[in-house]
Amino acid sequence: MKKLAHLLETRQVSSKEIVEHYLGEITRQEPTLNAFITVDGDEALRQAEASDKRRAEHRPLSLWDGIPIAIKDNISTQGLKTTCASRFLANYRPLFDATVVSSLKNAGLPIIGKTNLDEFAMGSSTEYSAYGVTRNPHDQARVSGGSSGGSAAAVAAGEIPWSLGTDTGGSIRQPASFCGVVGLKPTYGWVSRYGVVALAPSLDQVGPLATTVEDAATLFSLLAGPDPKDATSAAARVFEVPTWDGEFIKGLKIGVPEEFFSKGLHPEVEQAVRKGLGALEEQGAILIPISLSTNDYAIDTYLTLVTAEASSSLARYDGVRYGERALALDSNTMFAKSRAEGFGPEVKRRIMLGTYVLSASHYEAYYEQAQRVRTLIKQDVLEAFKQVDVIITPTTPTAAFRIGAKQSPLEMYLSDLFTAMANLSGIPALSVPCGKDSRGLPLGMQVMGNHFSESLLFRLGHFVEKTVGIEGGAVGDKL
Repeated sequence: MKKLAHLLETRQVSSKEIVEHYLGEITRQEPTLNAFITVDGDEALRQAEASDKRRAEHRPLSLWDGIPIAIKDNISTQGLKTTCASRFLANYRPLFDATVVSSLKNAGLPIIGKTNLDEFAMGSSTEYSAYGVTRNPHDQARVSGGSSGGSAAAVAAGEIPWSLGTDTGGSIRQPASFCGVVGLKPTYGWVSRYGVVALAPSLDQVGPLATTVEDAATLFSLLAGPDPKDATSAAARVFEVPTWDGEFIKGLKIGVPEEFFSKGLHPEVEQAVRKGLGALEEQGAILIPISLSTNDYAIDTYLTLVTAEASSSLARYDGVRYGERALALDSNTMFAKSRAEGFGPEVKRRIMLGTYVLSASHYEAYYEQAQRVRTLIKQDVLEAFKQVDVIITPTTPTAAFRIGAKQSPLEMYLSDLFTAMANLSGIPALSVPCGKDSRGLPLGMQVMGNHFSESLLFRLGHFVEKTVGIEGGAVGDKL
């Protein structure tokens, strides 16, 4: 991104030319890739022209003024459709911007469009979108991951230099791993959730996707900070893009949890991650075997809580307050028909499960018990950070799977086997490319740190890029 910023600063290229380039890539690739739900080229060009005018007058809003971005379609954008990949919100245009969108606009980044996702961010493959599956740029017979599959695929394909996603149980990191890009799930509370369509408010976080760690850190610096509009926002903290020296690696204590290298992990994924760990050890890091035994309960706990919160969050979609309204003779029938026609099968499944676990007869046995286990998981994680500085695991058990390969919902849920723990405990987690399998599909390494340790995660991720030699990059043409 520094190259683009330098070209803009020295007037070797205009923002309008950059936006036109990426619009051309979108036009060329979208018929098969399907990473975008909405592209607003006219508005992006208008914003680019305004950026060029500011630079001509020597008053850019930031170093990155004029570099376009794509936004996941569950993040509110004023006047621009925000569908959540659902028929229910097919024509919804928010009257306001999410805080993260306002931050990007204040930095001068033109918004080129909204990216595809699993409906209401419920899924791990972007196959549950009402607008069709997003294909993986490395192999279009395979999924891009989910739920931020459109954001990851657009970056990987070179349709956009960076993008925003959301992560509730792995929805930034898993598609980042599948598509060979960098993705961060930030510390809970460091990025505002105001204007983000809620799935599970105690787990949701907005984060960056980019081709390199440095670009992801740069984008995160534009997002991080307190927000009085978000009751869960953390107290004021400043994030600055770190320096990229390698001295920090000497003596760095890296925890390697045995539970993440066991049954269910593909041998090629394990080989790639262990190769990366070996390279870090050769440079002076100290590998420490640790146990995170509560991860055995992470998926069950996550699914119980996320379905319960989803049931509550989606209760407002009734065809009156929100969403498309079905024709009916009475209000009860209208509510039922609107929800039946508006929601897809996975959303209905999670609403029913969540309503069940929140029912009076099952609340204590399921929801309250899941909250207790969540506390134990958080305690387990925090105890580990008394011994180590960071924890490294695979991001996903396998490389990207074929479209349609996972017909069982439970099998799909297990895609979050290694990522849900970070959301349950609120810690930051970064996925960085660490190799490819024998078919040339990208593989990801997950780096987890204690709360508000994003700077360390970025520094270590950057070191992995340079040491292991697998730096993220777009499959498509570069500017």
